[in-house]
Amino acid sequence: MKLELKEDVVNILNRLRTNGYKAYAAGGAVRDLLMGNTPHDYDIATSARPEDVKRLFEKTIDTGLKHGTVTVIYNKVGYEITTFRRDGEYRDGRHPCSVHYVSDALEDCLRRDFTINAMMYCPGEGIIDRFGGIEDIRQKRIRCVGKPELRFKEDALRMLRAVRFSASLSFEIDDQTRRAIRKCAPLIRRVSGERILEELNKILLSDNPDYFRELHNLGLLQFIIPQLEKCFGEPQRNKYHVYDVGEHIMHTVKNTPRDFILRWAALMHDIGKPCCASVDSSGIIHFYGHHRESKRIAVDVLHRLKMDSESIRSIAVLVENHDVRVEALPAAVKRTMARCGAGLFEKLLLLQQADNMAKNEKYLKEKLRRIEAVTRIYNEILAEDQPYLISQLVINGSDLIKLGFRPGRAIGDTLRVLIDEVIINPRLNNREYLLRRAAEIKKGNNLRK
Repeated sequence: MKLELKEDVVNILNRLRTNGYKAYAAGGAVRDLLMGNTPHDYDIATSARPEDVKRLFEKTIDTGLKHGTVTVIYNKVGYEITTFRRDGEYRDGRHPCSVHYVSDALEDCLRRDFTINAMMYCPGEGIIDRFGGIEDIRQKRIRCVGKPELRFKEDALRMLRAVRFSASLSFEIDDQTRRAIRKCAPLIRRVSGERILEELNKILLSDNPDYFRELHNLGLLQFIIPQLEKCFGEPQRNKYHVYDVGEHIMHTVKNTPRDFILRWAALMHDIGKPCCASVDSSGIIHFYGHHRESKRIAVDVLHRLKMDSESIRSIAVLVENHDVRVEALPAAVKRTMARCGAGLFEKLLLLQQADNMAKNEKYLKEKLRRIEAVTRIYNEILAEDQPYLISQLVINGSDLIKLGFRPGRAIGDTLRVLIDEVIINPRLNNREYLLRRAAEIKKGNNLRK
């Protein structure tokens, strides 16, 4: 079987081979090529030691020397080249106690995680597929190399990677691997928040973001986001819902466009419901204040996972406002835009649309009609550059000081009154009117004193 490797990769392989070393494209690149996809990057496995690689190539970076990896810069692109190796016992569920270089490519394949990632290829020699990776691709199956429990004890993150590959490739995790994940699930607590977050992001940004439920099914979620675990099985006994909280969240996530902030907001938007559930005299379940509790939990979870502060802030704004009913009126739209920001307001509408699509279909048409009307008004506001923020007023605090205002709270209060009037009537955003109106407000305050 012939695979079309990138020309630079072929040149790197040829240089290694003409100097007496074995060399192959390895791992995910081979998998992607077999599936008819273009690899995002190429890893190269070789019998050459790191010092040999550095000698053969002009520009290299020592990215992982203790694990046998050197990055070669070739035509301004970095390619990781790793020496064939066999790992010793793992001391912490991630790092091997020792690394032993080997000359056999097949032995190097033994240390890899899944069969679909344990293949190698070189033009002229063909594909090395010791563990049935090609057949597993045909069967759309995620299966560990060797004994699954051993693979997960070596690096517990591999359990998350199984779910990630399942989501990104639309493959099923095989039964033996699933049983091993359930048994080894507590080991995920050894893995850092940063590494976990990277895998969760890839699941959420895949074509199957709702495969997140697999973390619940496999017993991993309770150790990663226990607050979300509690949502599965939490009933929503009212006319607007047809799923429990966890399943509602999964359907909401699936209904969102592929957007990092939006999908995390969808995942977090109802996470506080189990803490806020109450039952009225008719047996109907309510979740009063769940938007605030969901925001609090989301911020806590995302900080623990070491997400960046700006992303956390944006997600928190969407979670807190996801249940706000925005009426299809220019003033109502602009006030919500001011609270969220124009960019996040657009995401908020998409989140609300996805949220409603995951509820009782009986009430969907009316809700979508309102959101579509709000979207039209929002686009008109942007197109006409209608003001909705204090910063968009044609006067500012300095102008009010010149009118005799003292620096302090009165200036902010006055500007808020003015923007509220301008939101209702954009034509009032002219200097003459605003200065006259500010003077009236100042005079009225003085009279009240």
